[in-house]
Amino acid sequence: MLIAELYRRVNLSGIFQGVNTAGALLPGAVSKCLYWHRSINIEKLLSVGFSQLGRRMTLEMMKKMYELPETTHVRGFRDMRESDIPKAFTLLTQYLKRFDLSPVLTQEEFQYLCQNRSNIVSSFVVEENGEITDFISYYHLSTTILNHPQFKTMNICYLYYYAATCTSLSDLVNDCLVQAYKSDCDVFNALHVMENEKFLRKLKFGAGDGNLHYYIYNWQCPRINPEK
Repeated sequence: MLIAELYRRVNLSGIFQGVNTAGALLPGAVSKCLYWHRSINIEKLLSVGFSQLGRRMTLEMMKKMYELPETTHVRGFRDMRESDIPKAFTLLTQYLKRFDLSPVLTQEEFQYLCQNRSNIVSSFVVEENGEITDFISYYHLSTTILNHPQFKTMNICYLYYYAATCTSLSDLVNDCLVQAYKSDCDVFNALHVMENEKFLRKLKFGAGDGNLHYYIYNWQCPRINPEK
C-alpha cells in the first residue's frame, strides 16, 4: 500500500517510471541482493544478541579477530570536500557505466546525496598529486533496540556509492571501516552487489539472512544478477 501511494504521488508530478526496493518478495522483482554484515563493536553486538560467539571462541578472541587499525591505510585518503564534488561525480558517473542497471544522476543530485553530513552521510576521496582518483561513501542509520537494560540504539553504517578506479576496492572499504569505527558504528553493512564480492570475505563480512529485492515500476526489465 505504501509503495502504491508513492507511485500515485510521483505520477502526479509527471514521473511515470521508477525503481524501489523492499525486503519483501513481491511479484516482478528484477534482482535479489543479500545483506552482509561486518561486526565492529563486538561486546555490544553480543550483548544485544546480534552476534554469537562461535565454538571454542572467547570474547577476547573475537575482539582480536575483528580488530581494526587506528588509522587509515590508503595514501591520500581523506574526507570529500565541496570542491571535490565535480571530480567525484565524474568518477562515479563513468564507473556506473560498467553495470547493466544503475542510476543516472545529475551533479546536483550527487551533491545532495553524497556530500558529508554528520551522522547522515560520510564520503571520502583519494587524492594523488592533486588529482582525485577514487571516491567512496557510506550512510549512517540507527535502529532502536527494545527491552535491553543498557543499549537503546544500534548504530549501523551502510556502504553507499563508490568509484574505485586506481585504488583497490578492498583497501577503500577497509579505510571506511576504520572511519566508521571512529564514529561509534556498531556494525557495517554491505549488499552483495556490483564488485562487492572482491572484499566481503577478505574484510570479514558475514552473510546475513536478509535480502533486498529490486523492483522497476512501469518499465520492462529482465532479471539482473546482483553483480550487474
